[in-house]
Amino acid sequence: MEDSQRKEQFSRAFVHAVASAAGFSLTDPFTDRESVDLGFAGDGDDMHVAPRLEAQLKCTACDVLCETELRFPLKVKNYNDLRTVRVMVPRILIVVCVPGSVAAWLSASEFKTVLKHSGYWISLRGEPETSNTQKVTVAIPRTNRFTPEALSTIMARIATGQLL
Repeated sequence: MEDSQRKEQFSRAFVHAVASAAGFSLTDPFTDRESVDLGFAGDGDDMHVAPRLEAQLKCTACDVLCETELRFPLKVKNYNDLRTVRVMVPRILIVVCVPGSVAAWLSASEFKTVLKHSGYWISLRGEPETSNTQKVTVAIPRTNRFTPEALSTIMARIATGQLL
């Protein structure tokens, strides 16, 4: 398998682990349309709608991490799809950072499995147009780690009608 395919599969596994730990189900569209690789679904109640969220997944080596942010070169097509405000379901970009060596991505023992390193998320909704033709460097604060707690907070905001 090529490295890009390994990264794609690893990012899906990472996000699936986060969603499972947070109690959300995943939806997997048959095709990647409008830069949506997968979706998250939660339960509603008498007070809140059932939250839905869509995401574009990327996976890259950790060399994109700076002291306070992750700087990821995103294709203009993905940037434009994710920045639109004319969507029913909110969208985010999730970038999973992995070590340079594939062998270091995962360690497993009888009592513990560790996925390395971390995921980060950002909403690009409402971001300005770009004159770039190939890629746009997106800065994601390192405080925006994609964790079960972060996903739960995102989904709670969506359930109450708040913007991301």
